[in-house]
Amino acid sequence: MKGLCILGATGSIGVSTLDVAARHPHLYKVVALTANSNIDVLFDQCLAHQPQYAVVADESKAQEFKNKIASSTVSDIKVLSGAKALEEVATLDEVDSVMAAIVGAAGLLPTLAAAKAGKTVLLANKEALVMSGDIFMSAVSESGAHLLPIDSEHNAIFQCMPAHYETGTDGKQVRRILLTASGGPFREMPIEKMVDVTPEQAVAHPNWDMGKKISVDSATMMNKGLEMIEACLLFNMSPDQIQVVIHPQSVIHSMVDYVDGTVLAQMGNPDMRIPIAHAMAWPERFESGAKPLNIFDVKRMDFEEPNLERFPCLRLAYKAINAGGTMPTVLNAANEIAVEAFLNREIKFTDIPVIIEKAMDSVPVFSAGNLEVILEHDGKARETAKHIIAELNY
Repeated sequence: MKGLCILGATGSIGVSTLDVAARHPHLYKVVALTANSNIDVLFDQCLAHQPQYAVVADESKAQEFKNKIASSTVSDIKVLSGAKALEEVATLDEVDSVMAAIVGAAGLLPTLAAAKAGKTVLLANKEALVMSGDIFMSAVSESGAHLLPIDSEHNAIFQCMPAHYETGTDGKQVRRILLTASGGPFREMPIEKMVDVTPEQAVAHPNWDMGKKISVDSATMMNKGLEMIEACLLFNMSPDQIQVVIHPQSVIHSMVDYVDGTVLAQMGNPDMRIPIAHAMAWPERFESGAKPLNIFDVKRMDFEEPNLERFPCLRLAYKAINAGGTMPTVLNAANEIAVEAFLNREIKFTDIPVIIEKAMDSVPVFSAGNLEVILEHDGKARETAKHIIAELNY
């Protein structure tokens, strides 16, 4: 039986992971669950799964949660609080696998700690890898950790790679990766109308059930830009070997194009339990709870190239990885600030790429040689993006 720690248990990935784990209680034991501030959902999860540890990252909510646990039927659960506690539970001896599902830069340090500790890291937090790049991959290599991608696209690529292929090695048999994208809710909206897009429209993804931040990233296609950077790092490919393909039906989750002309595709219904179950069972397979794909219901599959005028965030992601160094960190940080401002109705939807590009042009690029430099530039980019937003004068 494997011990499981879920970083970000109350989000959509965390909930799906618990659903899969509950289907295989003889294989997985939930050791630790963490949340930022959603203590009501975390409490219900603790009642249902009875972990040994629960972490509330938001210390202002921690005491309230401790009181709830103390007066419950699971009062023996050890409750921790604060950001350092996330690293603590991710590196526990009784933890074998860590689901890294904290959204954004907040997930970097505990995910990196799990990698350094040699855990099996189930990576759903693409921002951690985008920010830390080679540092993260080196930690995996040096510790002997297993790094298994959870994003449906990267998990699809992982499944379609050669049998001997491992992340971080040279895939000479592979010509390119075809990274699929749904195109989000605004794929066909006239570009001139996108200035009036509301947060409610942006988070209404046509195929996937995701959190607000990731849903907005999908609408701008920044999500696909971050995934492109992640794919370069995971599979040792250059940016020009990653082709983004819009596939509105979200049935093919990505493809791998081999040098002999073969193209392998991984298909399935848009249900995150499929890649989660694949990674949890790897190198075996087990039931996920997802509805089997009925190919006759699909009827047709469409593919198109992304319009970079409609989706400038995708262009900015390629710009960032080609610049290298700390620029992907700046891209990610500025995007997080811009998306938060949009969700708070402080800026327009079309301001998001403008703010990101201005931040990228304002923060100098440094070599991302150590974690201190990365965190420093993450902070600089956030402050720069906030200043840019303030100057918009809405």
